[in-house]
Amino acid sequence: MFQNKTFRKIWKGFWEPVLGLGIFQWIIAVLFAIPIWVVYFTSIKKIDNIDVFYKYRKKPAIFVFWHGRSMMLSPIICLGRMNAYAVASSHKDGRMMAKLQRLFGLRAIYGSSSKGGVSVLREGLRVLARGNYAICMSPDGPGGPSLRVQDGALYFAKMSGAPIIPVCYSASRAWVQNRWDKYMVALPFSKIVCNIGQPVFVPRKASDEEFEKIRKNLEDFMVKQQIDLDAMFGVKGIEQDRCAMEFKQKKRELEIQKKLAKKAK
Repeated sequence: MFQNKTFRKIWKGFWEPVLGLGIFQWIIAVLFAIPIWVVYFTSIKKIDNIDVFYKYRKKPAIFVFWHGRSMMLSPIICLGRMNAYAVASSHKDGRMMAKLQRLFGLRAIYGSSSKGGVSVLREGLRVLARGNYAICMSPDGPGGPSLRVQDGALYFAKMSGAPIIPVCYSASRAWVQNRWDKYMVALPFSKIVCNIGQPVFVPRKASDEEFEKIRKNLEDFMVKQQIDLDAMFGVKGIEQDRCAMEFKQKKRELEIQKKLAKKAK
C-alpha cells in the first residue's frame, strides 16, 4: 500500500507540471482530435432539426448540452462553420479541453459557475452583443451535479435576449465511461443521431418564479431528449445529481475496500 502511494505521488508530481505546459496540452489536444474525426467520418450521421442550427450558427444564441454528451458535437460545429465561444474551466484540464475545442473552431471563455462566474457572464454577454457569435456550454459542468441545469445559461439568455438551444447526441456503438457524468465516447462505424431542440427564450423581466419554471422545463426537456436518443440504441444510465468530487472520493473508498478484502483472504 505504501509503495503504491509513493509511486502515485511521484507519478503525479512528474505529470502535473508537464500537463500544465501549453505545448504538451496542444499535443494531447491533437491526439484527441484525430480519433474524433475518425469516428465522425466512419459513422452514419442523422441530425434532427438541423434548420435550427443553421438559423442560429452565426447569431447570438446559447447552445447547451450535458457535460457527458459533447464529443460528437465538435465536428458538427466545425463542419457547420459555426461562430461560437465555449465556456471552459480555468483548471489545466479545462485549458487542455479548450485547446481541443479550438481545433474545431471554438474560442474559449474561461471560468465556471463556482469560479470566475461573474467574469464569465460579463465576457459571455460581450460575445453575444457582437451579434454574430453563439456560446456553447454544459449547464451541469464542470463538476456537476449531473443532468441538472444550473442558472448560467439562463442568465445569459435573460440579459442578452438570445435563445437557449438544447442539443444532445447518442450513438449505436459507444463506450460510456465510469465517471460522474457518464461521458459517452462514440466508436467508429456507429450510427450517430443528434437532436437539436427548439429555441427557449427567457424574458428580461422574468420573475424568480418564471425563471425557475423555465429552468425546470429546460432541464426536463434535456433529460427526456437524452433518454429518447439513448432508447434508439438501448443505452441506459440516466443518473442525476452525481458530482465529480464525491464520485472520485467514493471510487477511491471502494478501491481501498477491495484491496483490504483481498488482503483479508
